[in-house]
Amino acid sequence: MGFYVKFWGVRGSIPTPGWRTARFGGNTACVELNIDGNLFICDGGTGLHELGLDLVQRQDQPILGHLLFSHTHWDHIQGFPFFLPVYSSENTFYVYSPEQGENRLYRLLSGQMSSDYFPVDFHDLHAHIAPRVIPRDGIEIGGVKVTSIELTHRGICYGYAFEWQGHKVVYATDNELDLALTNADEARDDPDVLRRAPEHLVDFARDADLLVADGQYADAEYWLRVGWGHPRATTMVDLAIQAGVKILAVTHHDPLQSDDEVARKIDACQARATRFESPLLVFGAREGIELQID
Repeated sequence: MGFYVKFWGVRGSIPTPGWRTARFGGNTACVELNIDGNLFICDGGTGLHELGLDLVQRQDQPILGHLLFSHTHWDHIQGFPFFLPVYSSENTFYVYSPEQGENRLYRLLSGQMSSDYFPVDFHDLHAHIAPRVIPRDGIEIGGVKVTSIELTHRGICYGYAFEWQGHKVVYATDNELDLALTNADEARDDPDVLRRAPEHLVDFARDADLLVADGQYADAEYWLRVGWGHPRATTMVDLAIQAGVKILAVTHHDPLQSDDEVARKIDACQARATRFESPLLVFGAREGIELQID
């Protein structure tokens, strides 16, 4: 059945429809992974609505899905009430959280559907929706090993790794890696110095076929937004180089960036990989792109 990754939402912070963002897309975070017939969904921004419509059209049997949310900021959960498959009693969705012994994420998803925020109550969703915990040493789901790691972001935020038959994909957004560098002072103003990521994060991404990573800001933008929870896209290039990643998909594009500005940001990322003589391939995530991992 294979290992496929498809992008349904690649913007950060707020949806940005319109002509300025038509090429990369304006929906907020949502990535689908189909691994040996198992459906995994990372984050539920407005891209989740589009994924839901597609699932209903392509599936002629009940849907079993595994939902993994990085965190519960609006741009990562706001598509959930509009996810059409959760309104069918034939479907089952498990909502995973690395937080041991409680179901905070599940409660927050249902909480956004209270009458103060949304006209349809969570109890009107007819699908079977249940919380599950990812243990510290990971969990196996349908033959896929899933592990998690805490990222540098305001509030609690997690990244996830998916491993199957020797292949590995890592999803890591939102992550202000620039605040966690081990050589931040040395690397700040010297483009010839590789920015050193914490070893535990390097190990988590080690040898990934694909790293889907938050790269919200161009270099100049970042210094006006330090502490906002997102990195320089070029810093994620340095992480990918250190971890031996094959392909880096830069996502969570800033809502103020036009398609041309995103393209220039990605050009700068590829130039940085070239500067360090790395074979890393960098591309800008955009809605509708599907990759086969092999």
